[in-house]
Amino acid sequence: MISADLESRIRRHFHADRWPIATIAAQLGLHHSAVRRVLRQDGVPAKAFPSRPTKADPYIPFILEILEKYPHLKASRIFDMVKERGYDGARDHFRAVIARHRPRKAAEAFLRRPSLSGEEAQVDWGHFGHIEVDGARRPLVVFAMVLKWSRHAFVRFGVDMRTGAFLAHHQAAFEEFGGVPRVLLYDNLKSAVIERIGDAIVFNKDLLAFAGHYRYEPRPCAPYRGNEKGSVERTIRDIRDSFWPARTWTDLADLNQQAAKWCVQVRGARRHPEDRTLTVTTAFSEEKSRLRELPKDRFPVEDRVDVAIQKTPYARFDCNDYSVPHTKVRRVVSVVASAETVRIFDGTEEIARHARCWGKGRQIEDATHIEALMVMKRAASEGRGMLPLYSAVPVAREFVAALAERGGNIGGAVAKLLGLLDEFGATELSVAVAEALKADTLHASAVRQMLDRRRRAVGKAPPVPVALPEDQRFRDIVVKPATLGAYDQLGRGGDKK
Repeated sequence: MISADLESRIRRHFHADRWPIATIAAQLGLHHSAVRRVLRQDGVPAKAFPSRPTKADPYIPFILEILEKYPHLKASRIFDMVKERGYDGARDHFRAVIARHRPRKAAEAFLRRPSLSGEEAQVDWGHFGHIEVDGARRPLVVFAMVLKWSRHAFVRFGVDMRTGAFLAHHQAAFEEFGGVPRVLLYDNLKSAVIERIGDAIVFNKDLLAFAGHYRYEPRPCAPYRGNEKGSVERTIRDIRDSFWPARTWTDLADLNQQAAKWCVQVRGARRHPEDRTLTVTTAFSEEKSRLRELPKDRFPVEDRVDVAIQKTPYARFDCNDYSVPHTKVRRVVSVVASAETVRIFDGTEEIARHARCWGKGRQIEDATHIEALMVMKRAASEGRGMLPLYSAVPVAREFVAALAERGGNIGGAVAKLLGLLDEFGATELSVAVAEALKADTLHASAVRQMLDRRRRAVGKAPPVPVALPEDQRFRDIVVKPATLGAYDQLGRGGDKK
């Protein structure tokens, strides 16, 4: 920026002293382009600025012709075109030449958009960097809704820009205003406008249902016409300049409490820009009575998405996994999420409810879901062993049932009985199990003792199990017995020579 004193000296040296631009720049310690800019703003025509001949001068007519046909053609492309025609100057200098001769778009003037009291509010988002929530980095955003006539604002910070959060902020704003304006003006926000082709606009279906419930008209701005919602644009800028700098806060609740106080005590105390006899607060008190009445019931503003449950019993939502009953795997469920709670539905049945986690990559589990899955897996594992045992030794069913009544380890007992079945056979095991039941010694070790005792009684040694490696390569090895002739010779003292 050039100070007013320097601008005055530039004008004096140029108009009164007749100094050339290079002399003015050298004496005042400025770049010659800064001197030219000041004089151009002062109304001095460009032809009054004599310049040294440059390599680009012979190509100026060609450049002007190209710019007339293609006013937005990039300087790099025009440089390639004149280079083909013999230009050997530098690319950077050529960019300055194009900038000097490119036609300027005429400045556009805008009219103020008057609004009636209670007629319109304007809505927008603003970004304020990132914060850490539950160990994850989340974007910090601000939602602002401003009543056009009174300039009263509702401001709320958050870390979520989904449709559910967007509508929840609307709902909180209407309740704070004590009513609903007739029109809400939106920029081309993804939360509001799904698609726009010319004048054809596709609104978010959830926003349309919300607008129908609160009886207001959602209206989009024209593309590239930020002036149409200048009230909320200035409010976002005001938050950056007046509220945000040097602000300290502990959490989002504290930050939003400070923002609400700032809206009332700072913004509310300012003079109304169109009626200096009013403050923003007094103007809002007048406008409040002209807002439409709030409906008696609240609109459900949670996010709702369909999620496919895979082979593990978890529903993924917003980068986290929430547990569901294991009976719901391999199907599609609905996740309904608010800022505090995540509920999961199978049709109309609520099958799970969790506190919402704002971290990322977390597993949020209900202990009953995990316990039920473990019980099912344990029962399935035990069942796979019971079937062959009951088939070979029917009396084992009564043995296991009696053991279960006493709270014994069924899985361990079944595994040991299966091992005894392999060692002793079904006939001997059936007799031993029956004896154990009769003696009320419901232990697999007691069955083993009875089997060993029966073997010794008939003069048989207990079977010695031979455990072969599980690797099939070892099982397929054929061992050839070696000849024992060499050992016989060693016994006779070896060959004598």
